[in-house]
Amino acid sequence: MHAGVITFPGSNCDRDIAVALAAAGAKVERLWHAEPTLPRLDLIVLPGGFTYGDYLRCGAIAARAPVMAEVARRAAAGVAVLGICNGFQILAEAGLLPGAVISNAGLRFICRPVALEVATTASVFTSGYAPGQTIGLPIAHHDGCYVCAPDELKRLEDEDRIAFRYLDNPNGSQAAIAGVLGPGRNVLGMMPHPERAADALTGGTDGMTMLRTLVEALGQR
Repeated sequence: MHAGVITFPGSNCDRDIAVALAAAGAKVERLWHAEPTLPRLDLIVLPGGFTYGDYLRCGAIAARAPVMAEVARRAAAGVAVLGICNGFQILAEAGLLPGAVISNAGLRFICRPVALEVATTASVFTSGYAPGQTIGLPIAHHDGCYVCAPDELKRLEDEDRIAFRYLDNPNGSQAAIAGVLGPGRNVLGMMPHPERAADALTGGTDGMTMLRTLVEALGQR
Protein backbone atom coordinates (compact mmCIF):
# COMPACT_ATOMS: atom_id res chain seq x y z
CA MET A 1 0.00 0.00 0.00
CA HIS A 2 1.39 3.37 -1.08
CA ALA A 3 0.56 6.28 1.25
CA GLY A 4 1.32 9.96 0.76
CA VAL A 5 1.66 12.32 3.73
CA ILE A 6 1.27 15.99 2.78
CA THR A 7 3.26 18.59 4.71
CA PHE A 8 2.03 22.16 4.98
CA PRO A 9 3.79 25.12 6.64
CA GLY A 10 3.05 24.49 10.32
CA SER A 11 2.41 20.74 10.13
CA ASN A 12 3.98 18.99 13.10
CA CYS A 13 2.61 15.45 13.04
CA ASP A 14 3.65 14.60 9.48
CA ARG A 15 6.70 12.59 10.53
CA ASP A 16 4.71 10.84 13.29
CA ILE A 17 2.05 9.50 10.91
CA ALA A 18 4.68 8.61 8.29
CA VAL A 19 6.62 6.55 10.84
CA ALA A 20 3.46 4.86 12.13
CA LEU A 21 2.25 3.99 8.63
CA ALA A 22 5.65 2.56 7.74
CA ALA A 23 5.54 0.45 10.91
CA ALA A 24 2.13 -0.80 9.79
CA GLY A 25 3.67 -1.96 6.51
CA ALA A 26 2.95 0.93 4.14
CA LYS A 27 5.28 2.44 1.60
CA VAL A 28 5.22 6.11 2.62
CA GLU A 29 6.04 9.14 0.51
CA ARG A 30 6.39 12.62 2.00
CA LEU A 31 4.79 15.31 -0.17
CA TRP A 32 4.81 19.12 -0.19
CA HIS A 33 1.64 21.25 -0.19
CA ALA A 34 2.78 23.48 -3.06
CA GLU A 35 2.85 20.63 -5.58
CA PRO A 36 -0.19 20.71 -7.93
CA THR A 37 0.07 16.99 -8.76
CA LEU A 38 0.45 13.78 -6.80
CA PRO A 39 1.92 10.37 -7.62
CA ARG A 40 -0.28 7.31 -7.70
CA LEU A 41 -1.41 6.74 -4.10
CA ASP A 42 -3.71 4.38 -2.24
CA LEU A 43 -4.00 6.69 0.76
CA ILE A 44 -3.56 10.45 1.19
CA VAL A 45 -2.99 11.78 4.72
CA LEU A 46 -3.39 15.35 5.91
CA PRO A 47 -1.56 15.34 9.25
CA GLY A 48 -2.02 17.29 12.45
CA GLY A 49 -0.36 20.59 13.24
CA PHE A 50 -1.08 24.30 13.11
CA THR A 51 -0.95 25.14 9.40
CA TYR A 52 -0.16 28.78 8.75
CA GLY A 53 -0.28 29.42 12.49
CA ASP A 54 -4.07 28.81 12.52
CA TYR A 55 -4.53 32.34 11.15
CA LEU A 56 -7.94 33.26 9.73
CA ARG A 57 -9.47 29.92 10.79
CA CYS A 58 -7.80 26.61 11.51
CA GLY A 59 -7.15 24.93 8.15
CA ALA A 60 -8.67 27.72 6.07
CA ILE A 61 -5.46 28.79 4.32
CA ALA A 62 -4.14 25.24 3.89
CA ALA A 63 -7.47 24.27 2.27
CA ARG A 64 -6.54 26.59 -0.61
CA ALA A 65 -3.06 25.13 -1.13
CA PRO A 66 -2.25 24.01 -4.70
CA VAL A 67 -2.28 20.32 -3.73
CA MET A 68 -5.85 20.42 -2.39
CA ALA A 69 -7.48 20.56 -5.82
CA GLU A 70 -5.72 17.29 -6.62
CA VAL A 71 -6.70 15.83 -3.24
CA ALA A 72 -10.33 16.65 -4.06
CA ARG A 73 -10.03 15.00 -7.48
CA ARG A 74 -8.49 11.86 -5.99
CA ALA A 75 -11.15 11.70 -3.27
CA ALA A 76 -13.88 11.98 -5.91
CA ALA A 77 -12.23 9.08 -7.76
CA GLY A 78 -12.40 6.91 -4.64
CA VAL A 79 -8.89 7.27 -3.20
CA ALA A 80 -8.84 7.04 0.61
CA VAL A 81 -8.14 10.35 2.36
CA LEU A 82 -7.46 10.65 6.09
CA GLY A 83 -7.37 14.01 7.86
CA ILE A 84 -6.14 13.98 11.47
CA CYS A 85 -6.75 16.93 13.81
CA ASN A 86 -5.62 19.92 11.71
CA GLY A 87 -6.12 17.64 8.70
CA PHE A 88 -9.79 17.27 9.70
CA GLN A 89 -10.06 21.06 9.88
CA ILE A 90 -8.52 21.34 6.40
CA LEU A 91 -10.94 18.79 4.93
CA ALA A 92 -13.91 20.66 6.40
CA GLU A 93 -12.61 24.01 5.13
CA ALA A 94 -12.05 22.49 1.68
CA GLY A 95 -15.62 21.20 1.54
CA LEU A 96 -14.59 17.54 1.45
CA LEU A 97 -16.41 16.94 4.73
CA PRO A 98 -19.57 18.61 6.06
CA GLY A 99 -19.71 20.93 9.04
CA ALA A 100 -16.99 22.94 10.74
CA VAL A 101 -14.46 22.49 13.52
CA ILE A 102 -14.50 25.45 15.93
CA SER A 103 -12.99 26.41 19.29
CA ASN A 104 -13.49 23.99 22.18
CA ALA A 105 -16.47 24.69 24.40
CA GLY A 106 -14.15 25.60 27.29
CA LEU A 107 -11.90 27.76 25.08
CA ARG A 108 -8.87 25.84 26.31
CA PHE A 109 -6.27 23.64 24.66
CA ILE A 110 -6.89 19.99 25.58
CA CYS A 111 -4.10 17.44 25.45
CA ARG A 112 -4.90 14.03 26.96
CA PRO A 113 -6.02 10.50 26.15
CA VAL A 114 -9.75 10.08 25.52
CA ALA A 115 -12.12 7.15 25.24
CA LEU A 116 -14.00 6.78 21.95
CA GLU A 117 -16.86 4.65 20.74
CA VAL A 118 -16.42 3.16 17.28
CA ALA A 119 -19.74 4.36 15.86
CA THR A 120 -19.48 2.52 12.53
CA THR A 121 -17.29 -0.24 11.14
CA ALA A 122 -18.59 0.25 7.59
CA SER A 123 -15.51 1.98 6.24
CA VAL A 124 -12.00 1.09 5.18
CA PHE A 125 -10.75 3.07 8.18
CA THR A 126 -12.82 1.43 10.93
CA SER A 127 -13.48 -2.11 9.71
CA GLY A 128 -10.72 -3.49 11.96
CA TYR A 129 -12.71 -2.61 15.08
CA ALA A 130 -15.84 -4.20 16.53
CA PRO A 131 -19.13 -2.30 16.34
CA GLY A 132 -19.48 -0.15 19.44
CA GLN A 133 -15.96 -0.95 20.60
CA THR A 134 -14.36 1.46 23.07
CA ILE A 135 -10.84 2.53 22.09
CA GLY A 136 -8.35 5.00 23.53
CA LEU A 137 -6.60 7.67 21.46
CA PRO A 138 -4.97 10.99 22.43
CA ILE A 139 -6.28 14.41 21.50
CA ALA A 140 -4.34 17.70 21.34
CA HIS A 141 -6.32 20.69 20.12
CA HIS A 142 -7.83 24.06 20.96
CA ASP A 143 -10.27 24.01 18.05
CA GLY A 144 -11.79 20.55 18.02
CA CYS A 145 -15.49 21.17 18.57
CA TYR A 146 -17.33 19.70 15.59
CA VAL A 147 -20.59 21.41 14.57
CA CYS A 148 -22.98 21.09 11.64
CA ALA A 149 -26.50 22.11 10.68
CA PRO A 150 -29.36 19.98 12.08
CA ASP A 151 -30.24 18.58 8.65
CA GLU A 152 -26.60 17.66 8.04
CA LEU A 153 -26.40 15.91 11.42
CA LYS A 154 -29.50 13.90 10.53
CA ARG A 155 -27.92 12.99 7.20
CA LEU A 156 -24.73 11.84 8.93
CA GLU A 157 -26.72 9.70 11.34
CA ASP A 158 -29.09 8.31 8.69
CA GLU A 159 -26.17 7.42 6.39
CA ASP A 160 -24.08 5.89 9.21
CA ARG A 161 -21.24 8.35 8.56
CA ILE A 162 -20.28 9.15 12.14
CA ALA A 163 -17.05 7.21 12.59
CA PHE A 164 -16.21 7.91 16.23
CA ARG A 165 -17.92 9.52 19.22
CA TYR A 166 -16.35 10.76 22.45
CA LEU A 167 -17.55 9.03 25.58
CA ASP A 168 -16.96 12.16 27.70
CA ASN A 169 -17.11 14.83 24.93
CA PRO A 170 -14.17 16.94 26.17
CA ASN A 171 -14.56 19.73 23.60
CA GLY A 172 -18.36 20.04 23.36
CA SER A 173 -18.68 18.57 19.87
CA GLN A 174 -22.18 18.26 18.51
CA ALA A 175 -23.54 14.76 19.24
CA ALA A 176 -20.10 14.00 20.76
CA ILE A 177 -18.71 13.52 17.24
CA ALA A 178 -14.96 12.82 17.08
CA GLY A 179 -14.76 11.74 13.43
CA VAL A 180 -16.95 11.80 10.31
CA LEU A 181 -16.93 10.13 6.91
CA GLY A 182 -17.54 11.78 3.57
CA PRO A 183 -20.49 10.74 1.39
CA GLY A 184 -18.35 8.20 -0.48
CA ARG A 185 -17.07 6.74 2.83
CA ASN A 186 -13.47 7.01 1.55
CA VAL A 187 -12.73 10.32 3.32
CA LEU A 188 -12.36 10.42 7.12
CA GLY A 189 -11.72 13.43 9.31
CA MET A 190 -10.99 12.82 12.99
CA MET A 191 -9.66 14.95 15.83
CA PRO A 192 -7.97 12.16 17.88
CA HIS A 193 -4.50 11.04 16.80
CA PRO A 194 -4.20 7.34 15.80
CA GLU A 195 -0.47 7.78 15.09
CA ARG A 196 0.08 8.61 18.77
CA ALA A 197 -1.42 5.27 19.80
CA ALA A 198 0.62 3.08 17.49
CA ASP A 199 3.16 1.58 19.91
CA ALA A 200 2.60 -0.07 23.28
CA LEU A 201 5.72 1.67 24.60
CA THR A 202 4.14 5.08 24.06
CA GLY A 203 0.67 4.50 25.42
CA GLY A 204 -1.28 1.94 23.41
CA THR A 205 -1.95 0.40 20.04
CA ASP A 206 -5.60 1.21 19.31
CA GLY A 207 -4.49 3.61 16.59
CA MET A 208 -2.24 1.02 15.00
CA THR A 209 -5.33 -1.16 14.47
CA MET A 210 -6.67 1.48 12.09
CA LEU A 211 -3.38 1.90 10.25
CA ARG A 212 -2.87 -1.85 9.78
CA THR A 213 -6.45 -2.20 8.58
CA LEU A 214 -5.81 0.49 5.98
CA VAL A 215 -2.59 -1.15 4.81
CA GLU A 216 -4.23 -4.56 4.47
CA ALA A 217 -7.42 -3.32 2.80
CA LEU A 218 -5.90 -0.77 0.43
CA GLY A 219 -2.97 -3.01 -0.44
CA GLN A 220 -5.39 -5.49 -1.98
CA ARG A 221 -6.95 -3.01 -4.40
